[in-house]
Amino acid sequence: MLAVRIRQWYTQFAMIVREEPIQLRRDLQRGTTTHLRLRRGIIGTSVAGMAAMVPVTMLQTGLIHHLPDPPVKGFHSDAANSSLIAYKFGVPDGATSIPSFALNIPVAAFGGADRARTNPLVPLIAAGKAAINATASAWYFDKMRRGKKWCPYCIAGAVSSLAVFLLTLPEARSAWTQLRSGKV
Repeated sequence: MLAVRIRQWYTQFAMIVREEPIQLRRDLQRGTTTHLRLRRGIIGTSVAGMAAMVPVTMLQTGLIHHLPDPPVKGFHSDAANSSLIAYKFGVPDGATSIPSFALNIPVAAFGGADRARTNPLVPLIAAGKAAINATASAWYFDKMRRGKKWCPYCIAGAVSSLAVFLLTLPEARSAWTQLRSGKV
């Protein structure tokens, strides 16, 4: 009896979460909707954000001992990334930003072209996560501004976080409209 109930629950869950693989592949690889284009932008921007934060993480964990800076007054990546603020939460901030950017990729790739209609919670979760990341990036950016020690890698990461957030908004808005209509 319990096994039958578990199987029924799993079947219902799988029908909600899983889309037909052929259609999903077609949507993700060839779809031309605005939301799919924005989701591809999220993936590309997240990869760029990860790339920017790898050298920071390498410095913060001792794999390297110096980051090159542009020849502009105020840029001092070593000082900015070795500050106590960068370690404030028990782990270097660069080491937390890489998996955070990485998590954007499967979230952006989850679901077909019409996921704002069929799974509206996914775009809302993506936008919520991106809002938290953008807020954290703004906080760290403000700390750089106050310390007057700029880091080009961190600036690229902050811009990537903000861009990901902005890219999530149109689909989240559509998902919110769908949820409010009660047609889910």
